[in-house]
Amino acid sequence: MNGSDEIREERKDSQNAHLENQVRNEININSNADASSSHPYRIRNPLAGIPYDQLMRNVEAFAHEKGLQEHIPILRKGALVAQDPENYENISGPEALDEAEKTVIYNEVHHKWRMPWKLILTIATCSIGACVQGWDQTGSNGATIFFPQYYGIPEKNPDDSTNTHNTLLVGMINAGPYIGCALLGCWLADPLNFFLGRRTVIFISGHFCLWPVIGSAFCMTWEQQFACRLLMGIGMGIKAATVPVYAAENAPASVRGALVMSWQMWTAFGIMLGTVINVAVFYHAHNWRLMLGLPAIPAVPLIGLIYLCPESPRWCMKKGRYVQAWDAMMRLRFNPIQVARDIYYIHCQLEIEREVLSQNNYITRAIQLFTIPRVRRATLAAFTVMLAQQMCGINIIAFYSTSVFKAAGQDEFHALLASFGFGLINWVFAFPAFWTIDTFGRRSLLLFTFPNMMWTLLTAGLCTLMKQSTAKTALVALFVYLFAAFYSPGEGPVPFTYSAEVFPLSHREMGMGFAVATCLGFAAVLGITFPLIIENLGTAGACGLYAGFNFVAFWMIFFWVPETKQRTLEELDYVFAIPTAKFARYQVTEATPWFFKRYVLFQKHATLQPLIHVDHEHRDLEGANNHYAAQPESSKAAGGMSDSPEFSQEKRVENL
Repeated sequence: MNGSDEIREERKDSQNAHLENQVRNEININSNADASSSHPYRIRNPLAGIPYDQLMRNVEAFAHEKGLQEHIPILRKGALVAQDPENYENISGPEALDEAEKTVIYNEVHHKWRMPWKLILTIATCSIGACVQGWDQTGSNGATIFFPQYYGIPEKNPDDSTNTHNTLLVGMINAGPYIGCALLGCWLADPLNFFLGRRTVIFISGHFCLWPVIGSAFCMTWEQQFACRLLMGIGMGIKAATVPVYAAENAPASVRGALVMSWQMWTAFGIMLGTVINVAVFYHAHNWRLMLGLPAIPAVPLIGLIYLCPESPRWCMKKGRYVQAWDAMMRLRFNPIQVARDIYYIHCQLEIEREVLSQNNYITRAIQLFTIPRVRRATLAAFTVMLAQQMCGINIIAFYSTSVFKAAGQDEFHALLASFGFGLINWVFAFPAFWTIDTFGRRSLLLFTFPNMMWTLLTAGLCTLMKQSTAKTALVALFVYLFAAFYSPGEGPVPFTYSAEVFPLSHREMGMGFAVATCLGFAAVLGITFPLIIENLGTAGACGLYAGFNFVAFWMIFFWVPETKQRTLEELDYVFAIPTAKFARYQVTEATPWFFKRYVLFQKHATLQPLIHVDHEHRDLEGANNHYAAQPESSKAAGGMSDSPEFSQEKRVENL
């Protein structure tokens, strides 16, 4: 049996298993679309219900309008696949898929990690950009114990009392990048993306993450250092608001979460790499200058590789450049059938978005984040997950782990060594999220990890109250490492992945800019205030405070953050069409009782009625094919068009 025969057999087995599941009446969010559901919220395919003749006419009109006439035959096929994604093997007639096309669509689900190398290059380039973000955190983490003395702003007075002014000043210098991000960088992302496109914006931001970082290694005064870090922050803000969006728009829905989470994955790698460098240069005469300057290294390949990647097809379509969008999508998918399906389906969803959201400008887009219900719910959810990243306490460790480990009784070198352990665990434990973020889901990962982060952080703080001993040092390190292990597959990758996908295309840059400004703005506040919190509450009190914040963040996520896994970016319009109050009521009245029955009382047959259904209205393929066969030859030659009255596609936007 050759490879093609094996694939056909595998597809057949998969179809049989699907039918068996339907017979057993298992809950399947992709097939439970009947009207008997008590929950009226459905994700509607905009192509569902359109008769065959009209769909073909729509495709030809679309192709002529957008300059894609040469692709009409494959667009006809792609439209039929998009109309009924689960029934692609049964399409017959002139639009029947060949074996290669059937196989590539099958592999999207069953072998989803098979990706074109251009898509891999795109995600890898985005990942390189994330390194700067993490490496800088640990660079300043290590340099903090050296540069205050050089700049004449020691945090301790000669009598060993705290110099509050200098403590705040050091905190402000460390927070400089995040101040630059929150105040300017994030808000520049929208207009720059609108006019320049994703790749050019990333290219520009790469330069901001290169030259100011190099400059920070040569600064002679704290004022110069602060200015360099502000400039670096502008680039980091633009980059952080653009790179995850760029990755999300290029990735297939089945693995979008895993690919976009590479941002956090490689941010964590940057944190780990920074801790390695901190230890390596500790005894160098210019140690802190190297710690601050070397994070410029990842910006070099970012600048060099970004133009080897295709532009975002969705951005091209937003600007009306459909030929460029087709060419870009061809580099990101294996087969033209995937390109035709995705281009036409995205176009139909964007038409609905345009109908609802109409024309706007920079100011109106900013206002509409809080006034249009669908966009407001996305804003609330993105705000919640981004704020929760600061509330969880991870940046206590990322910014000040060296100080925390020194408080546990270690000298400066061994404190840096312990910080390396934190960085390593933070990176290694991000790997499970590659498999769980698109299966277990974004929301579920957060709800599982936040309680565990709460108790581990609280316990780490309590261990600092022990008398000085090896056991104290070991226990503090153990629970800090456990905290990082729970953070990395949950609140680590989810916020940037989630925020990059929840906004409609018309508000994606503005929404992502707001979300990143929230995250990094509060990171700046944390960076400035944490030294004072430590001084007034002690390490145990600070850890206890942030453990309490974890508790609050858990409930914010529970009530305000819907699941987005395995939905196309356009389908998320319907997810966020559900009113927040009704979503919260569902969690309390149905999801929580089901969880209690299933996992506390161990009732295996407990079922949860899904809140959201997906309608894939199956086209009558046999009827369509008979209709085609019955047409005169002249009509077939014209693409199967008939003289039937124009069919008007229903725009299902009532809840938007």
